[in-house]
Amino acid sequence: MPRGELFDPLFGAAELGAALSDRAWIAALIEVECALARAQAVIGVLDEGHAATIAAAGPELAATLDPAELGAAAVAGGNPVIPLVRRLREVCAPAGVPGSAVHKGATSQDILDNALILLTQRAGTLIVDDLRFAADAAAGLARDHRDTPMAARTLGQQALPTTFGALAAGWCKALDRAAGAVTAALADLPVQFGGAAGTLAALYPNGLAVADVLAAELGLAAQGIPWHTDRTPIAELATALGVAAGAVAKIATDIVALSATEIGEVSEDSPGGSSAMPHKRNPVAAITARAAARRVPGLVADALGAMDHELQRAAGAWHAEWETVTDLLRLTGGGAHRLAQSLTGLHVHPEAMARNLAVTGGLLLAERVTAALSEHTDRARDIVTAAATANPPALDSDPTIIEYLGAQRVRELLDPSGYLGHAADLVTRVLTERDGTRAEPR
Repeated sequence: MPRGELFDPLFGAAELGAALSDRAWIAALIEVECALARAQAVIGVLDEGHAATIAAAGPELAATLDPAELGAAAVAGGNPVIPLVRRLREVCAPAGVPGSAVHKGATSQDILDNALILLTQRAGTLIVDDLRFAADAAAGLARDHRDTPMAARTLGQQALPTTFGALAAGWCKALDRAAGAVTAALADLPVQFGGAAGTLAALYPNGLAVADVLAAELGLAAQGIPWHTDRTPIAELATALGVAAGAVAKIATDIVALSATEIGEVSEDSPGGSSAMPHKRNPVAAITARAAARRVPGLVADALGAMDHELQRAAGAWHAEWETVTDLLRLTGGGAHRLAQSLTGLHVHPEAMARNLAVTGGLLLAERVTAALSEHTDRARDIVTAAATANPPALDSDPTIIEYLGAQRVRELLDPSGYLGHAADLVTRVLTERDGTRAEPR
């Protein structure tokens, strides 16, 4: 059974699963071999007819080669490129292509690294699209609820009034930042071509030219120099994916918390039920986004921990990257996809926000009352503290406070909508910044 068939849809990686499947890996490996042949023909180090035959035979082999068969054949050499090249030589031989024309001047790492980068670029595009889609949804929520009061909560307790728009604007900003970081990391992934030991000796004096044309053939950035054991490009990608997953997890956590029965300030468009409890309305999209994102930090650590490639070829550290990076892409992208689904169907309940703002009897406005009272007495903090800690709290009825401020002024001070600070301005700033960025020429 193809990997991920059971859980990929649940965790948002159905499309990514196809883009990162074993079959996709094989196709990418062969695509690199074909591109290498074409690049060498352009430079003149490979017969054009041979290159054309390789390029024509490659896609057919990719469609028919069994991943299980290739995987079993990879055991002896430690990577799948070795048996794949053997098969590609076999299918090209009847057309008169010598074995030396296939995989000419390359090493297995050149092919596998470039295949990984191709898959990363394709999966990364899907990830960025979902991050942007989620950010757009958050921006819409911020715009619609710019002035919707809700309780801000710090350390699990109500703190001061804010607006749901301000919260959603923060979500939007984090997602835009994460999408930008992933985009930059993808753009910086260069082609990999160094030959057996990073000197391109087998293609001298044409090795550097072949590497540049190979980059163009694959649509990748030029490498400058081979980076077989310099894994900073992979580490930067892993870090960007980790940050994106963290942004997804924070927002998903907020949605899950605000969906709790006792809070009830948001709900998903298509909540999930329970196998045992008919009344349950679980925020499943946010829950599964959070679940996918939670697995990412460990994989980021794996990628960073595998940077210690010795000398010109690593024994084990390189091999540890293949599935690590693939899983990083699947999980980060899946989390982003599920979060986008949650945000695009998120229902906001202002009446529940108003109800929750009222449950403390105005205690979350104590700061405001203290500031107003301090204009009349140096004992303002002590007076407000005593009123706030009384049983029941008496901010709205404490005789000392009323004596100084008057009943009408106290009622005004305890109105949450009058103490929102720059909440609306923050929304405006985020939305204006986004509009300005999108107006810039691409």
